[in-house]
Amino acid sequence: MTASHSDSLVVLFGATAGAYGAKLGSDERELILLVWQVVDLHSKKVGTLHKSLVKADNPELSDPCQEVSGLTPEGLSKAEPLDRVLQQFSQLVSSDLKLLGRSSYTLCTDGQLLIRQVLHPEASKKNFLLSDYFYSFYDLRKEFHMCYPNSATVRDQTIKSMAEFLSLGTDETEEDFGVWQVKTMVAIIFSMLSETCSHIFTDPETVKYKYETGPCSKSEAVDSETVIRARGLPWQSSDQDIARFFKGLNIAKGGVALCLNAQGRRNGEALVRFVSAEQRDLALERHKHHMGSRYIEVYKATGEEFLKIAGGTSNEVAQFLSKENQVIIRMRGLPFTATQEDVLGFLGPECPVTGGKEGLLFVKYPDGRPTGDAFVLFSCEEYAQNALKKHKEILGKRYIELFRSTAAEVQQVLNRYMSTPLIPTLPTPIIPVIPPPYTIATGSIRDCVRLRGLPYTAGIDDILEFMGDATGDIKPHGVHMVLNQQGRPSGDAFIQMKSADKAFLVAQKCHKKMMKDRYVEVFQCSGEEMNFVLMGGTLNRSGLSPPPCKLPCLSPPAYAAFQTAAAVIPAEAALYQPQALLPTTRTPQASATAPQAVTYYPAQAAQLYMNYTAYYPSPPVSPTTVGYITAPPAAVAAAATATHTPIMPQPGALVRMQGLPYNTGMKEILSFFQGYQLHTDSILMLYNFSGRPSGEALVTFPSLDLAKKAVAEKNGRLLGSRYVELYLV
Repeated sequence: MTASHSDSLVVLFGATAGAYGAKLGSDERELILLVWQVVDLHSKKVGTLHKSLVKADNPELSDPCQEVSGLTPEGLSKAEPLDRVLQQFSQLVSSDLKLLGRSSYTLCTDGQLLIRQVLHPEASKKNFLLSDYFYSFYDLRKEFHMCYPNSATVRDQTIKSMAEFLSLGTDETEEDFGVWQVKTMVAIIFSMLSETCSHIFTDPETVKYKYETGPCSKSEAVDSETVIRARGLPWQSSDQDIARFFKGLNIAKGGVALCLNAQGRRNGEALVRFVSAEQRDLALERHKHHMGSRYIEVYKATGEEFLKIAGGTSNEVAQFLSKENQVIIRMRGLPFTATQEDVLGFLGPECPVTGGKEGLLFVKYPDGRPTGDAFVLFSCEEYAQNALKKHKEILGKRYIELFRSTAAEVQQVLNRYMSTPLIPTLPTPIIPVIPPPYTIATGSIRDCVRLRGLPYTAGIDDILEFMGDATGDIKPHGVHMVLNQQGRPSGDAFIQMKSADKAFLVAQKCHKKMMKDRYVEVFQCSGEEMNFVLMGGTLNRSGLSPPPCKLPCLSPPAYAAFQTAAAVIPAEAALYQPQALLPTTRTPQASATAPQAVTYYPAQAAQLYMNYTAYYPSPPVSPTTVGYITAPPAAVAAAATATHTPIMPQPGALVRMQGLPYNTGMKEILSFFQGYQLHTDSILMLYNFSGRPSGEALVTFPSLDLAKKAVAEKNGRLLGSRYVELYLV
């Protein structure tokens, strides 16, 4: 509401059960007092001064509050709740305006806090709507500074300092708490309206009614003083939920960017961009405020971080997001053959898509293959809610996940799939599972770091989150998880950085930083030292102790057919190319006379560690093109000691199985393909980066014809309780 529509001010003062002054609203305490008075800007008359107590859900008052206000829990227990008090406020203001012959008004408060940090957040939590008059107000401190430029800065102003600047003779001790404040504010306003100043109230502060969605371009300039990072969000939070958490503060259009982890799932963080640095500073005061039962941490962030998450360059995405005020739903798990008609039919007439086919955006790889993800636009909340009811319903033979999304998430997902790859071009050759055990750069340059004391449940994504901004300085293929002899995480990891300086900075920044419920030690080291530790040596801030085998070499030696009960073979993560899974045929003679060499650790090294290399960063996509970790080390070792039977599939035609129950083993797959001349050597189970079954397997058939027959007959059949999809590779 502008001054041209307002001929009166309602001077408003409030207090909460907790902090007051500059910290008002920072502790989430409820409003307990409202005092107000109508001021006619033309006749300079005032209405009746009103004071109303407010009943809080939590009647306990802080000691400073009781001391300053003189209020008690007993006195507040007889008051009305906030929604009733605001109804009375509206009625009494209307009555006073009538007596003064006026019809409209604008609120005037001492600063921003009462409106933005108290009234709007509390009304949002208690699920009632504030009247339109609470979305426009004058900040008396700003108006005073415009009228008297030589006065203190806006941040340093108080009611008392403004009164002293004008030499107003008011005694705070003579009046009740709140009454003195309102009377003094009215006196200050009359001084500003006097002939010597003739101040005009023309530019009120505004509170946005709702959050506006919209795209963000990577070329857009984003002021770092306007961005925060919110951490600890429920994973299902939408941009509207986050906007509601910051209710009362003005978020920039398209200013909520939900962060995704390395697997493309939300990680409980968001970057939020506000319209000004002042709004950002108010947002920081909501650190550890609650969203439901969870407290949310709020920290400063940068414009660069925001653009990295929310910025986009794709014209297709910009066109898709150009329709404003739409509700965005993300669909995940679509069959790769799904068409626009299939999706529209799945959603049905009860949730029409905005613009029909134009309201659908399929996510694809750079080569045009579908990822199984799509985004859908709906014109209203009702249609979106109808769509969400179809969560985990079946399309084709797959169940589909649906959940709320944001414009920033659309940009982020499309950026990851379609823009510059997160890692350099994937290596074409397969890294073999059997020798070499691992390939880590050696040397004395200290461009590596060791993480010690990791939680045993920590995965690659946890490490990347722990590293924070430094993840961009990790070498491709540079994250090395260390496993023990049972194939379980040892609590250690090695990270190869791009330079020794980067490794030093990471060690300084992350040492003894918390990951989940444990603090992690971070040491700078060299590739040589890293290899020594992987062979069983120790490394800490006191220096390096050689491994038990006391070998000077930088990687474990290979021992052909070295039989020992303690022998263990390390497993290596690999990005499999189809042709690499079909090794050249070996003749029986060659196999009999020269069995394949298998790399073992020396028998005397009892406390050795094995490692696998996960390609950093693991792309946030479905497991159709991402690398897999082959069977866990214990399984590899068992297979290797069994007469050196090759673990890789035999020559023939390769078929990929998707949608397997996670407890599926080779026995179940052999039973599924009964009659197709398969054996255990024909099957390769695939594991994700956490070492768990991915629900996929690769099966080698003796011939292409037999593979085609299996796909034709078995595709879509049940294995256990799940439909299994088959593809020729």
